[in-house]
Amino acid sequence: QLRLVESGGALVQVGESLRLSCAASGDGFSTYHIGWFRQAQGKERERVGAISRSGGTTWLADSVEGRFTIDRDNAKKIVHLYMNNLRPDDTGVYICAAALSTSLVPFISAYNYWGQGTQVTVSS
Repeated sequence: QLRLVESGGALVQVGESLRLSCAASGDGFSTYHIGWFRQAQGKERERVGAISRSGGTTWLADSVEGRFTIDRDNAKKIVHLYMNNLRPDDTGVYICAAALSTSLVPFISAYNYWGQGTQVTVSS
């Protein structure tokens, strides 16, 4: 069993940066790929990034490529999402999730554990 807790969300201005954290408790953290999702009000949940079990491979959505990066520290059981040059359309609840899948970016239904999310609001 894995428990995920996100933190770091805030109200920021356009162009500013944030670092979100996804802290895990429980066993087997290093066996899970971790995905970052965001959900804007009235929209479907969107995957913005993912990081492999070892941290050696990352995937980013086109909408955030070049602005967001992800890293993880398996010893500390934590994943960070670094968000730069934030835009109003980055606004949403950011949620991390853990997957035991083979694929780094599996179907959403394949994620085994989800956090509760942290709110990011980008104001113009």
